[in-house]
Amino acid sequence: MKFKDLFSVLLLTVFISLAHSAFSQKKNNMNIKVATFGSGCFWCTEAIFDRIEGVIKVEPGFSGGHRKNPTYKEVVSGTTGHAEVTQITYDQEVVSYATLLEVFWKTHNPTTLNRQGADVGTQYRSVIFYHDTEQERLAKNYLGELEEADIWDDPIVTVIEKFEAYYPAEDYHNDYYKNNPANSYCSFVITPKIEKFEKVFKDKLKK
Repeated sequence: MKFKDLFSVLLLTVFISLAHSAFSQKKNNMNIKVATFGSGCFWCTEAIFDRIEGVIKVEPGFSGGHRKNPTYKEVVSGTTGHAEVTQITYDQEVVSYATLLEVFWKTHNPTTLNRQGADVGTQYRSVIFYHDTEQERLAKNYLGELEEADIWDDPIVTVIEKFEAYYPAEDYHNDYYKNNPANSYCSFVITPKIEKFEKVFKDKLKK
């Protein structure tokens, strides 16, 4: 084979390889989605969703308020209108949004207005912030099915709203449960929730 022909073959091989890599990257990016839920203290919800197979990243933060870049102190004062949320990045080929909705509704009480256990305030409200029309459809359908099933004695107060903005919480909130397991709130509130969650969703946990 002449050098010119060999060079052409090598060039074609490199081109095909790069094209395949670009296609694979685009396909992978299309599978990566984001979900945003508020269901009480984000220390709890971060620890729960981070255990699900297919979840890539869970970030605690704030959504649904009227102030840009609020601090944790401002949010817990109840003056910004934000809810404590977890922003969940996930691979939809591994875990579906419907599964995340199931975890959301089964790991908090959606019938207590602006409250989860001893945590009281609008920042602890039950809320789903949908990112697209498909998430909106699935969330509203799931809510309708739960209301028909009449599982709880009290009505569901979960609000479904269009996602507008997300503001990350201060760094020390990241992996709070993992980094502070001996903290009294973690041991008395979060640990029991995680133990219950792992029993119910044992087939959905990361290996």
